[in-house]
Amino acid sequence: MEATVVDLRYHMNDVLKALERSENVTVLYRGKVTGIIRPAARVSALRLRNHAFFGSRASGESVEKTVERLRGGRYRDL
Repeated sequence: MEATVVDLRYHMNDVLKALERSENVTVLYRGKVTGIIRPAARVSALRLRNHAFFGSRASGESVEKTVERLRGGRYRDL
């Protein structure tokens, strides 16, 4: 889709619909190309089962012990 600066001001809804259709929008100023607006890359949602903490309770370890193990003790660095 090609859009002038005036189109960006008065017809932004049409520009947004074109971006939703994954079209590039070429911006024209006085008939010359000044830029291209590309749709944002779609990020797939992280599945819950792929999360690192899913199933971590299966070990039977208490929450306090797990957090202590992950963070480390206060004097561990000395």
